[in-house]
Amino acid sequence: MNIVLYQPEIPANTGNIGRTCVAAGAVLHLIEPLGFRLNEKEIKRAGMDYWEQLDVRRYMNFADFSEKNPHAKIWMATTKARHIYSEVEFHENDYIMFGRESGGIPEEILVDYENTCIRIPMLEKIRSLNLANSVAVVLYEALRQTGFSGMQTEGELHRLHWKSGK
Repeated sequence: MNIVLYQPEIPANTGNIGRTCVAAGAVLHLIEPLGFRLNEKEIKRAGMDYWEQLDVRRYMNFADFSEKNPHAKIWMATTKARHIYSEVEFHENDYIMFGRESGGIPEEILVDYENTCIRIPMLEKIRSLNLANSVAVVLYEALRQTGFSGMQTEGELHRLHWKSGK
């Protein structure tokens, strides 16, 4: 999976998203300009020691991203979408794009992706969810649909044992 952030503004969100990408085996694509520097301590704090394991790629703008990923199937996460994220069919190499915290993905980009715009349902009074939470919600649905390929899906207790003995 691939997560694309269009001009992210808050370093802690990007740090948290980076950590989620490492946990999910996803590549993080950042479309500039960024509202921060990647070496800021807030990024490292939110991403913890996982940031060094992250496959992160940067692009000067959306045109640069499109040129370098010409065959990408891009799902655009936006509150303006007609399709709910859980009702579409994700594939392992898909790209899921999220917009900047203050304004989302520009409509000039969205208009060309009408059929792949997806939304997370929420009450009418709310403009949007936190960016890091939105990424986690949609990414893990995509991973669920693709069978959590290569991921650990069971765990053991540290000191005790499960009563079923499995």
